[in-house]
Amino acid sequence: MSTNPFYKLAPFIQEFIYKRKWDTLRAVQVEACRVCFETPHHLLIASGTASGKTEAAFFPALTELYERPSSSVGILYIGPLKALINDQFERLKDLLKESRIPVWHWHGDVSQTEKSKLVRNPSGLLQITPESLEGLLMNRPNAIPALFKDLRYIIIDEVHAFMGVDRGIQVLSQIARIEVMTGARPRRIGLSATLSDYESAKAWLGAGSPQQVEVATSPGGRKLRLRVDHFSLPDARDEEQAEHLQNARKAYNEYIYDSTHLKKALIFTNSRSDAELVTLEMRRVAAKRHQPDVYYVHHGSISAMLREEAENALKSGSGPAVAAATLTLELGIDLGELERVVQLGAPYSASSFVQRMGRSGRREDTASEMLFVIEETEDEEAPLPARMPWTLLRAIAVIELYIHTKWVEPVDVRQMPIGTMYHQTMSILKSIGEAEPADLARSVLSLPSFNQVSPDQYKVFLNYLIQTDHIQWTEEKALIVGLTGEKIINNFRFYAVFKDDEEHSVYNGSEEIGSITTVPPPGYCFTLAGKLWKVVEIDAKHKAVYVKPAIGKVDTLWIGSGGDIHTSVVKKMREVLSEHTIYPYLSPQAVNRLERARRLARETGLAKQIVLPAGGDSLFVLPWVGSKQFRTLERLLKHKLSERLALRTVIPMEPYYMIVSGKSDARTLIHEIMSECNQSNEESLLVPDEAPYLGKYDEFVAPELVRQAFATDGLDLKGLRKSLL
Repeated sequence: MSTNPFYKLAPFIQEFIYKRKWDTLRAVQVEACRVCFETPHHLLIASGTASGKTEAAFFPALTELYERPSSSVGILYIGPLKALINDQFERLKDLLKESRIPVWHWHGDVSQTEKSKLVRNPSGLLQITPESLEGLLMNRPNAIPALFKDLRYIIIDEVHAFMGVDRGIQVLSQIARIEVMTGARPRRIGLSATLSDYESAKAWLGAGSPQQVEVATSPGGRKLRLRVDHFSLPDARDEEQAEHLQNARKAYNEYIYDSTHLKKALIFTNSRSDAELVTLEMRRVAAKRHQPDVYYVHHGSISAMLREEAENALKSGSGPAVAAATLTLELGIDLGELERVVQLGAPYSASSFVQRMGRSGRREDTASEMLFVIEETEDEEAPLPARMPWTLLRAIAVIELYIHTKWVEPVDVRQMPIGTMYHQTMSILKSIGEAEPADLARSVLSLPSFNQVSPDQYKVFLNYLIQTDHIQWTEEKALIVGLTGEKIINNFRFYAVFKDDEEHSVYNGSEEIGSITTVPPPGYCFTLAGKLWKVVEIDAKHKAVYVKPAIGKVDTLWIGSGGDIHTSVVKKMREVLSEHTIYPYLSPQAVNRLERARRLARETGLAKQIVLPAGGDSLFVLPWVGSKQFRTLERLLKHKLSERLALRTVIPMEPYYMIVSGKSDARTLIHEIMSECNQSNEESLLVPDEAPYLGKYDEFVAPELVRQAFATDGLDLKGLRKSLL
């Protein structure tokens, strides 16, 4: 910019900066000011955690609102989590104290009184989740023009959490609908700490808009302090091994405890069950040592009060304080100066690794410190591929991909998101009351994420909804929501496009602890919020479970699954296994385990050959591909080659290897796989009448369209073929 952007900012922002004794604006903030003050473009802010992204977005946008007050909500902030919105709400209230610009938040925990105040006097800055915004668009369509007629900016936080998933399609649809309903053309600002493919992110952020998207980034990298430790647990086949296993587990738990109990730290796990179990074990270690319990749990099934207690202990308490968490603390809640992040196992993606690593070392003069603690049950009698330390290899792969090339997973854009199309069709029809078929088709197919769906496909789509009474005709030949559709859309769960299991609230007396997806019988013990409870009573009508503290067995009551892995990560795992590099961040135990795995791979050819003999008439297939391509290969074997090659069984151990039994030899199997890759198309990998679901609402869509969508977005023959060559 021609002059220092500081002097272009609103006086209350300048005062805010003075009070915090900032010497200068950061590079990403200067660049954001340039784009917002000097161009009409959209803006993607892609810079590391604690680099000042939030201020970079809000400083220029709020300056415009200060200088030219809006006659409606002027800035719409869309965040992926209620906790993130609550955190930002408190930070913005402090910033806006002297500004005369009101800040509002709107989600399930905000009172109706506050929401009504905003509807009566639309102004300032509104922070909202996609689900609450959907509820507004559906149920208060007449309020939308007044709320957003002078909307200047839409700020989307953690854009990587939306891109390539149904929730992101929902957000883009909502933006387009607001523009149609109000005539406003707000500028879009996206924020992320984990992007590497800027072109895909720019295309996503600007979808449906003629405006150019510029990128603001911060130069340089942050200091990293990494360590990967490995614990081998024996497979307990006799009494002696059982004792060794008990000692190994004790050493594993004590190592995690010793690494965290004197610090402000996060322990990341890949599931709610693991977060619960590690907290329970840490509390047991603390009790045995007669030391204070400084451990908390933070995940989506913990009550809001207990989550806030964990956040406050990390943010403002004197410490030490440690929270075991899932992705609920992976996103941008400001937890202050955390000293260490511990990852149990390995994240499934490089993107998740970057987000989690960025939770610590938020000051410029400190390093991000992340400790991987990996446990593995070793069984020398297991099949060859099961003797590989897959989790250790994955940890090394995501680290190497990021620290050397800054690689994170690219966006995988859905071509036929039919379940989300159902969701938006029903939402739009509910909001307008009734519509001519052509008008409804125009409204839906003009949304940016559905432009690959043809009018003929949409006609099939609508006819099926009419047949199944999700939509029905009026006497005047217009369409309205049908009786079956009413049952779906009148449930509050309809606002969300992600799958959410129905949960029962758990109470200890009158205090809500959290929720569970599987309801146990009375007398049953389970863990929740890092403590053991016994079921006293079940209120099925109100979906409530009443408990009391217990001492007993450990169990968890959520059904979870692992995440998808990208082909680049799996290929890097293969490289790690094949090369001789000793990585400086590996502990001696991890080095030893890696070297043993490399020796076994060299002796057996495991890292070089795709198909290996497994004994008898069985073969190991190691395709070294990502989850999507692995599932494609599994279908190809089962549905195209099983009969031809007399394959008796195909057992997948996703996404690393399969065990194939039958009369085929390795050479024939490889030849037939490559031949089918070249000749088949994705839809031929589905059996007749099969229509697998990819999304929450696919079950309500015409089966022929579900088949097409699964073939298009769920399978990848081209990627499989390319990887196997």
